[in-house]
Amino acid sequence: MGLIQIEMFATLDLVGQAPGGPDEDPAGFPYGGWQAPLIDEVAGEQIGAAYEGTDALLLGRRTYDIFAAYWPHQKGGEDEGIAALFNGVPKYVASRGKPDLSWAGSTQLGPDLAAAVREIRERHEHVKVVGSLNLVQTLLREKLFDRLDLWVHPIVLGVGKKVFDDGAVPTSLTLLAPPEASPKGTVYLRYGLADGIPATGDMSAPDRGVADAG
Repeated sequence: MGLIQIEMFATLDLVGQAPGGPDEDPAGFPYGGWQAPLIDEVAGEQIGAAYEGTDALLLGRRTYDIFAAYWPHQKGGEDEGIAALFNGVPKYVASRGKPDLSWAGSTQLGPDLAAAVREIRERHEHVKVVGSLNLVQTLLREKLFDRLDLWVHPIVLGVGKKVFDDGAVPTSLTLLAPPEASPKGTVYLRYGLADGIPATGDMSAPDRGVADAG
């Protein structure tokens, strides 16, 4: 069974909407493209390395349309490696509509998203979910993921769609590697899905070593 790995960019207040550009999700959101000024060489290398071993992409409709309009036309230059990867692997699109699937290797998923994702997991070794915030929220609610790579950027927007919406379910995660910070302050966090739900405790219990306030 393969891995479903989410790649997500977020602000300190965990807004994940439209990091890539002002036209990515323009309806009522004034900060499209907030990630661009914060990208540096270290963060760029982290992002590039995160795609190593990818053998399929799982995308929401809007992200798919953006990628399909861009990546098939990128040949040569600094993006050649990621372009070759994206153009060469199968692309699975979660959409209730009728997307244009002219990008080679593209397939629309059926209405039962959970069943479709489980089938993809059986078919591939390393499936990446890129952007696609609405899809990500569904995968988080259903716990249909194995890893979450989260780049947290040093800005607060106060508006926008957040990575974890109001329907998020209690979920335990485990840190897979120490956090890494880039020169511009972006922190790279790598988590794996853990068993069970978050535990609770009492910080005033004697075994916590909390001094008696009396």
